[in-house]
Amino acid sequence: MDTLILYILAIAALSVSMVKSRKKTLMAAKKAFKAFEGIMPQFIVVLLLVSASLAVLDNKTISRFIGDGSGTFGVLAASLIGAVTLIPGFVAFPVAAALMKEGAGATQIAAFVSSLMMVGVVTLPMEMKYFGKRAALMRNGLAFVFSLAAALFVGWVVGL
Repeated sequence: MDTLILYILAIAALSVSMVKSRKKTLMAAKKAFKAFEGIMPQFIVVLLLVSASLAVLDNKTISRFIGDGSGTFGVLAASLIGAVTLIPGFVAFPVAAALMKEGAGATQIAAFVSSLMMVGVVTLPMEMKYFGKRAALMRNGLAFVFSLAAALFVGWVVGL
């Protein structure tokens, strides 16, 4: 139902925009399509990797490594995987939902998503180049610690 409401609002806003300035609306739509084209290859690769992973890993395996019962090891594993993974946020959340559906724990998923969004192991060399080695390492280290704190907070809230 919420999705339908959002589609209706988007169509209404697009219609108002078309009435106000057809030229600007079409130009914006072309830019949006170009951005969509640029994102789509990454999105498809990530979806294929996640699909393949979920096909190979059964619920039991996922639960063992990052399920509720995996404890500290699961939180650290999920956090490390998130830290070294480079996928955009709009892909991370559906991946997290799929993993939770397959048996991953909320604390572990929070660790994965928060470290994915905040820690950049893959982008660390570029970050060091622009901000300096000390600042980049400090930012990433603090972000990793904070991602663990955020995961523990989520685990505490879910446990209430």
